[in-house]
Amino acid sequence: MFDLKTIRDDPAAFDNGLARRGLPAKSPEILALDKGWRAAQTKAETLQAERNKLAREIGAVKAKGGDASAIMQQVATSKDEQARLETEAGRLKTEIDALLAGIPNLPLDDVPDGKDEHDNKLVRSHGMPRNFSFTPKDHVALGEGLRQMDFARAGKISGARFVVLSGGLARLERALAAFMLDLHTREFGYTEVAPPLLVRDDTAFGTGQLPKFAEDLFRTTNGLWLIPTAEVPLTNLVAGEILDETALPLRFTAWTPCFRSEAGAAGKDTRGMIRQHQFNKVELVSIAHPDKAHEEHERMTACAEEILKRLDLPYRVMLLCTGDMGFASRKTYDIEVWLPAQNTYREISSCSQCGEFQARRMNARFKPKEGPNKKAGGNRFVHTFNGSGLAVGRTLIAVIENHQQEDGSIAIPPALRPYMGGVEVLRPDG
Repeated sequence: MFDLKTIRDDPAAFDNGLARRGLPAKSPEILALDKGWRAAQTKAETLQAERNKLAREIGAVKAKGGDASAIMQQVATSKDEQARLETEAGRLKTEIDALLAGIPNLPLDDVPDGKDEHDNKLVRSHGMPRNFSFTPKDHVALGEGLRQMDFARAGKISGARFVVLSGGLARLERALAAFMLDLHTREFGYTEVAPPLLVRDDTAFGTGQLPKFAEDLFRTTNGLWLIPTAEVPLTNLVAGEILDETALPLRFTAWTPCFRSEAGAAGKDTRGMIRQHQFNKVELVSIAHPDKAHEEHERMTACAEEILKRLDLPYRVMLLCTGDMGFASRKTYDIEVWLPAQNTYREISSCSQCGEFQARRMNARFKPKEGPNKKAGGNRFVHTFNGSGLAVGRTLIAVIENHQQEDGSIAIPPALRPYMGGVEVLRPDG
């Protein structure tokens, strides 16, 4: 969501940001509606002031025993006109809000211009892909070979894009989530939260899922939405609040199921666990001071990277171009893990800074402390950040593919063994 004053002050900059996103100029349409809205508001307020004056005149005329009917008729006409103008102002404001709600966040200056993932920029890489002495299998072959990953039964129960994990793989997925949560809470200072999995319209609107991406979500019959990521409830923990500056930053983490219809992903990643309707993820969310935006974004990305380092998984960090960023983001790092069976890197985390885009939609602000840091204008909008820390299912895929053995067993990374009861190798009888 955007500040109308900012668009009025520099419409060219606003349209340039949209152009970098591959979108047409919107400021002429927005400003035309804005002009009409403000004109209707001003006229309505002028009529109210005039009517107050007329009311005093009526009192004076009646006090002298005169006939005030003409003035009273004038008041009635003014009242009707004011009501019409207020209705018109309300209609125009609703139209403005609806227009702004569908416009994505504008990219920061250091975000590379581009159309899609081919224009993303490599920031750094860590670790070398393993040189296998045998042809590595993909996670589906490995999981089914262990008899602990079942897509057929999941399809019988729920349909396509679901899986049933059992035995050692089910425990390994749980171990991954526990390991991630422990690292983020004990070493990185995030507060663990167990949030609702169902949210209201205004909650999904606050983080930018609604109204534009309704088809990507699952909705219940009573109007609630299943969360596509814990970013939605975690970020909305501060919706409508005014925080003390000294409380910032707030850092939250949660392990939740996530639900996505994958409406725009027909035919993509139909094999295996890469893209499913239901999956588990450990999410990171920060609510921070605007002056700390760059620092907080880099910190969050480093926290997500550390998971992969401790699991001995090769990865790279990509700075997304303007055409590949998410709707609410103004800058995003994708962390991509190496998958040997695909012989490529695949996204396992997106760490985004959203500026005040989500905060405006949620009306989440902070009260600056007294002193040189306190700026004119009263309360300020917080800045929000979100990232996967990590997608648990995709991390499971990366672990079993990168740590597979020639006989189809899986070597458990040392960092996970305490969570696996000391198990060092996952076998069919495990």
